[in-house]
Amino acid sequence: MARQLHVELVAVEEKVWSGDADMLVARTTEGELGVLYGHEPLLGQLAEEGQVRIKQGGQELAYDVAGGFISVTGTGVTVLAESCTPASTNAVKH
Repeated sequence: MARQLHVELVAVEEKVWSGDADMLVARTTEGELGVLYGHEPLLGQLAEEGQVRIKQGGQELAYDVAGGFISVTGTGVTVLAESCTPASTNAVKH
């Protein structure tokens, strides 16, 4: 079994989601970014309007985000968004 990635999704005023996931996908100003455990460290700027998708065990949580940053380490990822709301596609089964 693949190792889990620790994810912190934080909006300006609150922690939105925290936990372990198989993968995180986010749209940055440079394009869409997929992050797995062991990813090279990086710091990126989130697109003004985008979505962060957290994949875990065949399910996907999706959040609409506007602006902010993403910080990736080898074991985890932190998303600091200016605004963040659950997307209507939450709990999609794959």
